[in-house]
Amino acid sequence: MKKKKGAKVADALVFYCAVITLCLRLSVSQSNTTTAPVKVGVVLDLSHTTAKIGLSCINMSLSDFYASHSHYNTRLLLHITDSHSHVITAASQAIDLIKVEQVQAIIGPFTSMEANFVISLGDRAHVPIVTFSATSPSLASLRSPYFFRAAQNDSAQVNAIGAIVQAFGWKNVVPIYTGNDYGKGIISFLTNALQQVYVQIPYQSSISASATDEDIKAELYKLMTMQTRVFVVHMTPNPGERLFRIAYEIGMMNFGYVWIVTDGLGSEVNSLGSSVIDSMQGVLGVRTYVPKTERLDDFKVRWRRKFVKDNPTLVHTDLNVFGNWAYDAATALAMAVEKAGAKNLGFDTSNNASGNFSNLLKLGVSENGENLSKALSETRFRGMSGEFSVIKGELQASTFEIINVNGKGERQVGFWTPEKGITRDLNFTSTSTTYSSSRNNLKPIIWPGDTTSVPKGWDNPTNEKKTMRIGVPVKKGFTEFVNVRHDRSTNTTDITGFCIDVFKAVLEVLPYAVPYEFIPFEKPDGEPAGTYDELIDQVSYGNLDAVVGDTTITAKRSNEVDFTMPYTESGGTMIVLLVENRHKSPWNFLKPLTWDLWVTTAFLFIFVAFVVWVLEHRINGEKVVSNCARFVVITWVFVVLILIQSYTASLTSLLTVQKLRPSVTDVNELIKNKLNVGYNNGSFVYGILKEMGFQDSQLIPYDSPEHCDELFTQGSAKGGIDAAFDEMPDVKIFLATHCSKYASTAPPTIRTDGYGYVFPKGSPLVADISRGILNVTQGDKMKTIENAWFKGSQCAGNDASVSSDNLSVDSFWGLFFIAGLASVSALFIFLVRFLRQHKHIWLTHNPSDTSSSSSSLRKRISALLKVFDDKDLSSHTYRKSESKSPVHGSSSGATEFSPSPSTHFPPSPSTQTASNLPQDIEISMVHSFPPSSSSAVTSPSNN
Repeated sequence: MKKKKGAKVADALVFYCAVITLCLRLSVSQSNTTTAPVKVGVVLDLSHTTAKIGLSCINMSLSDFYASHSHYNTRLLLHITDSHSHVITAASQAIDLIKVEQVQAIIGPFTSMEANFVISLGDRAHVPIVTFSATSPSLASLRSPYFFRAAQNDSAQVNAIGAIVQAFGWKNVVPIYTGNDYGKGIISFLTNALQQVYVQIPYQSSISASATDEDIKAELYKLMTMQTRVFVVHMTPNPGERLFRIAYEIGMMNFGYVWIVTDGLGSEVNSLGSSVIDSMQGVLGVRTYVPKTERLDDFKVRWRRKFVKDNPTLVHTDLNVFGNWAYDAATALAMAVEKAGAKNLGFDTSNNASGNFSNLLKLGVSENGENLSKALSETRFRGMSGEFSVIKGELQASTFEIINVNGKGERQVGFWTPEKGITRDLNFTSTSTTYSSSRNNLKPIIWPGDTTSVPKGWDNPTNEKKTMRIGVPVKKGFTEFVNVRHDRSTNTTDITGFCIDVFKAVLEVLPYAVPYEFIPFEKPDGEPAGTYDELIDQVSYGNLDAVVGDTTITAKRSNEVDFTMPYTESGGTMIVLLVENRHKSPWNFLKPLTWDLWVTTAFLFIFVAFVVWVLEHRINGEKVVSNCARFVVITWVFVVLILIQSYTASLTSLLTVQKLRPSVTDVNELIKNKLNVGYNNGSFVYGILKEMGFQDSQLIPYDSPEHCDELFTQGSAKGGIDAAFDEMPDVKIFLATHCSKYASTAPPTIRTDGYGYVFPKGSPLVADISRGILNVTQGDKMKTIENAWFKGSQCAGNDASVSSDNLSVDSFWGLFFIAGLASVSALFIFLVRFLRQHKHIWLTHNPSDTSSSSSSLRKRISALLKVFDDKDLSSHTYRKSESKSPVHGSSSGATEFSPSPSTHFPPSPSTQTASNLPQDIEISMVHSFPPSSSSAVTSPSNN
């Protein structure tokens, strides 16, 4: 029962759909009778496959557009012409379309050369020219308000190409382009983009559009003789297809070469023949990215069906971005025509002069051209190729797709956007604004030669040897850096050293292999063949490809060759003997402590003594009895103990340890006294010393640290030296092997940049080796190499720290703080207890006597001071003394001490009040002392 009901519902839906479709067709047929045709010219080179793709897409675009916009009052009526790939023909057809057919707009022409003249015609006649294939940046310079490019400007892709080159670290690029407006228009933009990422263009290869195969082959052979192996090809399929076929035949599609094609070829890879694809294996391409949508997929199916039907010979042709642009261009023009209306479709010829003038002067001016141009500028919609928006006549830049030709076609390896740079996948919801040019954001790439190893981007020309000839200095001393040893029995040469190991470590981190051989710079007898400067000259002469050794980077040398980054410490310095400081002084006993420490100690001593006196003078007979005073004294004794021990140790060192000082501290002193100085034989230091003012007779070369030590021992008087000048790495080796005998001056007296490797001017290896040096020096590998060559030459127990003979406050401020804090604390406790005990004095005050308040305050303070100055007879010290006094019946027979009746004691704090004191607070106190040992009774005197 349910099935029957469902079947009835389905039948009803089919019936209603049929009725609606019939009504729509009737409405369309009726509306067609009221639409106004608007003539539009089409100028294309119909012999070109891309032009055929574009024309089919234009027809399908108008068909789809009016099927969904049947209510529009206008219909585009196409007038199609064939330019036959000729500029004059295209211009002549454009004139006829404007003058005879009075078209309101022209779609085309196909090439940038044809468009150059046609745009001027459209500007004169106020006829919009809409192109989907003319991409040369030079067309933008015409600045016509009637020119609309519904395609990407070629200049929009140069930053994407620059990002790819930067990602792989290539430093030289050769552009190969067609020698016409299409090819030349991009060169200035490409050069600027590459310069922004520090890439040079050593050569530009221009190939004529009409070049024969022999012409192309001759140009490619020329490129093979150059070092650069990175090529950017900006060509149309013809002659681009022939270029890659010939490059494949002569061996330029093997490993080591890099080929990058622009949008002109990259967008048509799928339309190229299988033989061309086979010759382009490993090529990278940049092309405009077209977002994949269901609408696009449906259109591709319909387009292929129609295109193959109309062009049976082009069965394997695929839809490209130019077809999408053609589809959107026709849609945009149809929308703009409807918006501009079809009321004024005529041409104003009132300004045409009569007489024998050319057809160019009789074009007339379109009355609706201005409205149509404005409508095109304001047209916005989402087209087949993405968002369609023409601003100032140019389609806005979009995302570019990076492809890699591999197998039977291409595969996507990444994207480039103006905002994010190179990305592996598009994530339009990401909020990241970081621009990236990292190769890690690309998928794996198959390079020419069917390899995944990244080409280095340069190579030695084919007519030269592939193995690098690297010169190595030969020297007798300082072999830790470079050591050349010959084994006569096996006829082999072993080259080792710190500089050699660093160079080998750098080559290991390079992304490519560098074949090389070391060539010692020596005579047949094994002696050095010349100085370091002469060795470096061999590179500038072309006899050597590089120099690896302890070669110093100097400004003079860098004028002839290129240096890598330094891999050692920079600068040079002077080496001098250390001599004993025999100056003795009778005041040496004061030197262990600085003057501020002496002053501080004296001040603290006085302060502690004052505090002890304050705490003890009222209760003390002979020794310290107050707990607070004992605390202060103990703390002070602790400080004094440490000071004494430190002073003793420092004075002992000062008087017994040998004191050394540099024998020479000023270079001018050497020059003035005509003392001899040494320098490393063959080093550039000789020229530096000559510039300083030294005479040849004062300059003595040495070959090794041992030889230098011998010259110092002899001194200038015996033909030796009193100072030596050398570079910091050599100085460290020398000082490490002669501990505590020599010293170097600071700061360095010779300014250099350290050791570097030498290459010819403009060598592409310099940048890669420099990056490798950074990689090695900032890692653990450098520490391993340094320990292998320099650790054994260091002095045992050598301490580079600097110590001071005398002691300062900084060494003891903690002790002084403790002692001062203890004294202040004890003094504070005493004052609090004293004031509390005698508060009946300082609290005494007569409120009615306001006139004498200041006088009363002085009297109270005076009374407190008098009490403070008296003995505290109530303290346990005096009570103890009293208890020990002789009493009646004692064995000593001493007379018992008893205070006289006239003796007055101050009342205790518990009994004395303010009312018992006289108004002027006069206090009479009697001091009582213990009896003397003679048993005599002594009456205390009044204070």
